[in-house]
Amino acid sequence: MSVTSRYREAWESFWREAPEEQGAVFWDAEPTLTVGVHLALFEPHLAARDLPVVDLGCGNGTQTRFLADRFPHVVGADLSAAALDHAHHADPAGQAAYRLLDAAEKSEAETLHAELGDANVYMRGVLHQAEPDDRQPLVDGLATLAGERGRVFVVELAEAAGLVLRDLAQSGDGPPAKLAPVFRHGIAPGEVADAAVPEYLRAAGLTVVASGELPLVTTEYTADGSRIELPSRWLVAGRAN
Repeated sequence: MSVTSRYREAWESFWREAPEEQGAVFWDAEPTLTVGVHLALFEPHLAARDLPVVDLGCGNGTQTRFLADRFPHVVGADLSAAALDHAHHADPAGQAAYRLLDAAEKSEAETLHAELGDANVYMRGVLHQAEPDDRQPLVDGLATLAGERGRVFVVELAEAAGLVLRDLAQSGDGPPAKLAPVFRHGIAPGEVADAAVPEYLRAAGLTVVASGELPLVTTEYTADGSRIELPSRWLVAGRAN
């Protein structure tokens, strides 16, 4: 099963219009505040640190490049060719490899796994804005990429974040400048139930080995100058040994 064409085109149009500079996109916060924090949670649970790392839903590659500074083989994978154009432009030295990938399409996930072998997978904020029917196939793709030895780190907006985002969207002045394009392109963030995420992982044959809560830092600020941080939940999962 591949993702819906509406979902794919929403992301293509979003990334075609997105500015090139780092931090111009709502969730493109500095890696030390995002993947750096997540990596400190993820690394203690890696069964094999020497495996390739896949940054699934890599977007413009900001977090991918941070990972490439710390692991020898990193692949940024995204559904959007326009997003990968941004990633390539921001990485002229080729620190990481980049791959157009629909992880919900079983054959595409299997092909990448055949090339890389088992991988550790990092996925930040992808499930919560995916179409409901795409979520389980997407997590099945995560499990395929991880194989027997890899671990997956999933961080997703909590249900409470959806309320925050809707309040921001409906404020008297309209949504903040960096959030407005998300809604304009028909991307609906914060719409997956908290309890559903571990169930998707279990249904894919993965065992949750650690989980917790933390704020997801954005690049946007409220009118009083406070940085917008959204409630999120993280999980580490892998095959039961």
